[in-house]
Amino acid sequence: MSDEEIKEAREEGKSEEAEVPVGEELLLPQDTLLSAGIHIGTRMKTKDMEQFIYRVRPDGLFVLDVKKTDDRIKVVAKFLAKFEPTKIASAAARLYAQEPVKKFCEVTGASPIIGRFIPGLLSNPLYPNRIEPEVIIVSDPRADFQAVKEASAVGIPVIALCSTDNEFSGVDLVIPTNNKGRRALAVIYWLLARQVLRERGELPQDKDLSLTIEDFEAKITKEEGET
Repeated sequence: MSDEEIKEAREEGKSEEAEVPVGEELLLPQDTLLSAGIHIGTRMKTKDMEQFIYRVRPDGLFVLDVKKTDDRIKVVAKFLAKFEPTKIASAAARLYAQEPVKKFCEVTGASPIIGRFIPGLLSNPLYPNRIEPEVIIVSDPRADFQAVKEASAVGIPVIALCSTDNEFSGVDLVIPTNNKGRRALAVIYWLLARQVLRERGELPQDKDLSLTIEDFEAKITKEEGET
């Protein structure tokens, strides 16, 4: 999706996307979530993701329900809070997911798996750098397919950020979101980190992280911006 298309979707989203019932509060204001584009899917949908799709735009773009994304972040945070921080791993093969994952792990104490996933990292007992997490988060089950495959093989629960074109094979718990957008990924991981700390009792319910969403956002170099 081009930057122009994303901009148009964000602007449209401010007025039309995913109405939230009166009296129900989101983890962040709805305008903030929509401006980040967390609801922006793709022009493809899978049967698995149908339950999270709010509507399809006239141009064929599928749009996610921000209320369901918000609900899933709460569920996932509650689940993650049951684990020792060092027993949580988070994988990010995609460039835009790497900084958010690094910051998420820095804040929560989880273990980052950044860039290419080394085959055998979870499944090969003879691999000297093998790790043994009890749960793993992947930023895109397609890009992080090796992590999903190995975690499933050894019985490690997989939490995945999924867009409208993802399937759930090997995935145990889904957070429906735009998993390709730079700002969207920063918002999701920031929210998840904050909610995990709140669930652990390490952060008051009315307090935010010391790091901002901007701190979680992947930085674009001049070269990347020109390509």
